[in-house]
Amino acid sequence: MLPVVRGDEHLYPVPKFDIRKGDVKNFLNELSGFHDQFADCFQRSESRDHFFNYMAGQFSPLERKSIEPIALALKDGNVRAMQRFVSDAPWDDELMIAKYRSLVNEDLGNPDGALIFDESGFVKKGQDSIGVSRQYCGTIGKVDNCQVGVFGAYVSEHGYSLIDKRLFIPKKWFTDDYLQRRAKCQLPVGTVFRTKPQLAVEMLNAVVEENELPFKYVLADSLYGISPEFIHAVEALPNKTYFVSVPEDTLCWLTRPTTITKQYLWGGKTRAKTILIDPGSKPISVKELSRNINDYFWYRREVSEGTKGPIVYEYTRRQVILSAAGLPQKTVWLLIRRTLDDKPKYSFFISNASASTRLKTLVWLSGLRWAIEQCFEETKTELGMDHYEVRKFTGWHHHMLTCMLAHFFLWHLKIRLGKKSTLYYAIAA
Repeated sequence: MLPVVRGDEHLYPVPKFDIRKGDVKNFLNELSGFHDQFADCFQRSESRDHFFNYMAGQFSPLERKSIEPIALALKDGNVRAMQRFVSDAPWDDELMIAKYRSLVNEDLGNPDGALIFDESGFVKKGQDSIGVSRQYCGTIGKVDNCQVGVFGAYVSEHGYSLIDKRLFIPKKWFTDDYLQRRAKCQLPVGTVFRTKPQLAVEMLNAVVEENELPFKYVLADSLYGISPEFIHAVEALPNKTYFVSVPEDTLCWLTRPTTITKQYLWGGKTRAKTILIDPGSKPISVKELSRNINDYFWYRREVSEGTKGPIVYEYTRRQVILSAAGLPQKTVWLLIRRTLDDKPKYSFFISNASASTRLKTLVWLSGLRWAIEQCFEETKTELGMDHYEVRKFTGWHHHMLTCMLAHFFLWHLKIRLGKKSTLYYAIAA
């Protein structure tokens, strides 16, 4: 019989987004007050009006919340003017992000907060939108013609919100074959190829340099977990803990093998090479390790993930020494999760958490990443995050920024009215 661990299973609970459609007194007035805080981010009053109307359209009952339906729903709406505003008009993006993250800190900030990095795909037709390509789209779980954005989110005991975004531009977009498309989509001159982990590092460093949002944890999936650059960026930050997924073929040792450094001559120069003293002490995969752990060491826990309600998994942990190029590297916690099926599915996570970290903390961290998945689901379902039809680089960023702001605005209303208040919202088209 497996031991069942009960009691507190998290450091803090994360509230769920439970706003329902309907009516709220003075909604437009509150939305206007929210927008006033960004007035100095636009040069012209027309742009301020478009900004308000565009976000108001995201809250509307329109079936399609792209530029044309939003503009046509307005009295004397001008589609071309709205298109120019989103894709060409000057916005002070840096100032907007700085103001926005200050607001996020005011409502959600907590020293035990977490930054989460993940990507989201947007299926697109045609080849002319910036960064579009046949690539893996997590939204539909397969390769398709799409754009992919890398996003940063913030989560604490007060709620969760997207806080930054980057558009992933595939490497082929930087070839001569795409010269005309880059110009047509107005990709900024000097832009160079960045991997998804590199884009995440850019966002992480921006939050750190800004020093506005307090956080203790950094979470990401295996794409970032296997990136030395991403892991190094987090490790360089004092008192920060990463918790990332890794693939099943990740190699490790349970006991650090002994190594020796030998010198040898090559090309007339003395060189050094580190090798295992015992060549037979080869590392094993985390998958192999998991299959050899007796049932006695697995703990059953109920976790709450998203809107699906409680889910039960079994967990175990080990401190392991990671292998790189066949040699021992850093010591980390390995958390293994498995389903309760007859043929269980396994998931693997590593963390630089301290040696004294409790199992319940690692389990809690393993479920915390659902917050960014909820951000994607809520902004797509409620606010038209995936309804955009812009093709230019700037237009993509402006649309995503308004979605981030709109999502946070609803969280602000939820927090302002109190935990027990029922909030309704709707805007007539």
